[in-house]
Amino acid sequence: MENSPDTVAVIDDDPSLLRSVERLLNANGFLTEGYSSAEAFLSQAQTSLVRCIVLDIHLGGMSGIELWHRLKHIGIPLPVIFITAVDDETLEREALNAGCIGYLHKPFPAESLVAAVNRALQRSTLD
Repeated sequence: MENSPDTVAVIDDDPSLLRSVERLLNANGFLTEGYSSAEAFLSQAQTSLVRCIVLDIHLGGMSGIELWHRLKHIGIPLPVIFITAVDDETLEREALNAGCIGYLHKPFPAESLVAAVNRALQRSTLD
C-alpha cells in the first residue's frame, strides 16, 4: 500500500480566510483539508492522516484551545499552529508554553505560515 500524503488540517470559521490559507498551503505543496469548526474537524477528519493543524483560536462553539486540549486528552497530540485576529498576550504565552509550533497574528506573512507548517511536519515526523 502506498503511503498517504501528509495532510494539514485548516480550521477557521471565516470561509474566505479558510480558503485563502488552504490555497496558500496548496500552492506551497501541502495537501490540506478545511473545516469551519472544531466540531466539524472532530466529526469528519481522518486524524490518522493529519500531520498538523492550522487552527483559529477564536471559533464559534468549541474554541481552538479547547480542541487542542481535547485532542491531547484523547491521545492525538498533533502539532498546532494557532492563528488569531485577537491580540491577547496571556493566551499567546499560554499557547507557546503548552508547546504550539507557532502563534500567528492575522494578517500574517505567507512565509511565516509556510515556515511554521514545515516545522510542524518535521516535528510530526520525529514523534
